[in-house]
Amino acid sequence: MTDSDGATAGDEGDRPEGAPELPADRDAVRDALVDWYAADHREFPWRRTEDPYEILVSEVMSQQTQLDRVVSAWEDFLDEWPTAAALAGADRADVVAFWSDHSLGYNNRAKYLHEAAGQVESEYDGAFPEDPDELSELMGVGPYTANALASFAFDNGDAVVDTNVKRVLYRAFDVPDDDDAFERVASRLMPAGESRVWNNAIMELGGVACGKKPRCDERGCPWREWCHAYQTGDFTAPDVPEQPSFEGSRRQFRGRIVRLLGDRDGMELDALGHRIRVDYAPDGEHGREWLRGLVDDLADDGLVEADAGEDGVVVSLRR
Repeated sequence: MTDSDGATAGDEGDRPEGAPELPADRDAVRDALVDWYAADHREFPWRRTEDPYEILVSEVMSQQTQLDRVVSAWEDFLDEWPTAAALAGADRADVVAFWSDHSLGYNNRAKYLHEAAGQVESEYDGAFPEDPDELSELMGVGPYTANALASFAFDNGDAVVDTNVKRVLYRAFDVPDDDDAFERVASRLMPAGESRVWNNAIMELGGVACGKKPRCDERGCPWREWCHAYQTGDFTAPDVPEQPSFEGSRRQFRGRIVRLLGDRDGMELDALGHRIRVDYAPDGEHGREWLRGLVDDLADDGLVEADAGEDGVVVSLRR
């Protein structure tokens, strides 16, 4: 039997060995998901725009950050730098300080976003490229982000495969926990030329109905009649590495350093250490050697500079 694509349901392009066949009527599967999404979905502001700059900002901010926390930061960021040109012309230290002040984590993302805006202005005459491969040339834009940006801004992407999508495919169609298998099945399910609505819809399904704790009936999952997990009661999902605790982490203290330096010309190393943790002692466990390691990491990321001064090493944000 073939679907509307002319592909055999369950052929080797769809179905890794040992996995059940995909439903024969894939159009019904597709329509059910898209209709479910159209009827009710979370109203994030970046879903109401097709501006590639605004979408890129949302994608970078959303990496390992809860979406509800991103909304206000995204709005504030666009108030400050409403266009790629405005961001490209900004002082990078101001962009990094904003990132740290809003607790968005990994301040090098702010640096990359600033550099990507500069690339758009200098290399693409202010117009974003529309192809995922070209978008991947932008600083800090990996294959996933490039594809998401191409999908949501230009309706020109491939099937997005993130943690949520993997969980949905694993449960619904018993796809093995294998990246290549997920990519193949996701690509076969996505209707041609409809990456914007499809990728939004399947990610929404994983985010609200098929989360770590499934809410199939409560959220009216549109795939219940086809879902392997719903039929068998086995709702296991691929293992997802847990995000390391932020409290007390090197990431937390890196952020404190950037925030402190945001409105200063520079700080001497020991003065900086005493400001970022109460138990700082120059010769202690969390002393100069520990602090210099953090500073060196930030310097490697192009965020700070450490220069020898009259009273020792002085650390400042790189302008």
